[in-house]
Amino acid sequence: MKKLLLIAQREFMATVATKAFAFGILGMPLLIGLLIYLTPRLMKEQAPKVTGDICIIDATGQLTEGLRAYLKPEEIAKRREASSRRMQEAMPTAVKAMADRNPVSKAAMDQALQKALGDVPHLNIVPITSAADLEAIKAPLKDVPDKDNPGQRIAVIVVHPDAVVRDAGKEDFGTYDLYVRGKLDDRVIDEITSAMRDTLIGARVRSSGLDRAQIEAITHIERVATREVTASGENTSNRAMNMMMPMAFMGLLLMSTMMSGGYLLTTTVEEKTNRVVEVLLSAVSPMELMVGKILGQLVVGLLVLGIYMGLGLMALVSFTAMGMLDPWLIVYLFVFYLIAYVTVGAMMAAIGSAVNEMREAQGLMMPITLTIMIPWMLWLPISRDPNSVFATTLSFIPPVGNFVMMLRLATPTPPPWWEAILGMVAGCLGAYAALWFAAKIFRIGLLMYGKPPSFAVLIKWARQA
Repeated sequence: MKKLLLIAQREFMATVATKAFAFGILGMPLLIGLLIYLTPRLMKEQAPKVTGDICIIDATGQLTEGLRAYLKPEEIAKRREASSRRMQEAMPTAVKAMADRNPVSKAAMDQALQKALGDVPHLNIVPITSAADLEAIKAPLKDVPDKDNPGQRIAVIVVHPDAVVRDAGKEDFGTYDLYVRGKLDDRVIDEITSAMRDTLIGARVRSSGLDRAQIEAITHIERVATREVTASGENTSNRAMNMMMPMAFMGLLLMSTMMSGGYLLTTTVEEKTNRVVEVLLSAVSPMELMVGKILGQLVVGLLVLGIYMGLGLMALVSFTAMGMLDPWLIVYLFVFYLIAYVTVGAMMAAIGSAVNEMREAQGLMMPITLTIMIPWMLWLPISRDPNSVFATTLSFIPPVGNFVMMLRLATPTPPPWWEAILGMVAGCLGAYAALWFAAKIFRIGLLMYGKPPSFAVLIKWARQA
């Protein structure tokens, strides 16, 4: 056991003590963590209140007053309040429940929503009767924004003559042209375009002799929240999170497994090429060397998995969405990582012992890589129907079953606990078979040089060992 631990320690330090690991593996998480930390704080920065004039050249003579009424500060405030309520209603039930239990979290959530919507702008509508010199009218838009000048021109609207009443013989109405100051807040632009749309529709309905209130009553359908009915009760679903959570967990499992397995392959090939393995075999047996190397890279993978898992938890905490995560998923993630890594790591160790350089390993790695990528390529149909016959069957087929089961467990309708246990048992059997096969290849290939073997030769070695 002492020799195994020494080999594992050497393997771990040989990987993590390199500059490539420090910059490639640790540098990126640090950058992501910095962004996660700064993003909510940058979102809290108060944008300056927009105040200014909107000039409208209305050839129809029917839009100015409607535009002025729509863009009154109190009307904008009402619409934003309604938008804030809709955003809160669309939040997952777990997030709303956590906010209700924690007044500080609720206040932070309300503040974040308010910051996202921005302060109510004060917009003054200035009608202009003629567009004879449009360039002169647009010229003030080029001025540098001045927050101390409330009368600064921020937009110019030019309404086409046929925007309300169609010209004879035409099927389509005219429209309008919008010119805005550079770097104008996009929320203000959205308010202006929404105001023009609402005002134009109202003017066209009136000119057609119709009742707009009746038309809106007929065409308006309230958008309802989707509620999932399960054995544990009803919950408001969040489609985006339902899609992202399974992909995130399977991506973490896949990344940590393939990364640590890749390091194991690289170090094995390098030691064989540099004849270091011959020195090591004088002190330990091939089995001890293989198991020690697998254990060393196992810890490397755990380190990578822990770093990125911590980043995910940091993001959920930072955006006050921790209630969306089932803590059992973290336990399942680490369990299935251990099983998946042992399976993949054993195969990588076998390939590394059988070749003389990394270029020769590519051909043998390809079938394993493609097999492991199958769940990633099928994550969308599996996450949409995680309890289908196809997804359930694939969950018990090593080595892809480890990834598929993790994907299914992270969905809103996870499989029963006994399927997860059965998936672990199937994964352990697959890991044992991979270790048995790899041990035979490792024992023969470690000291063999020359032409790289094919899969048929590897199977022959396994039979002979």
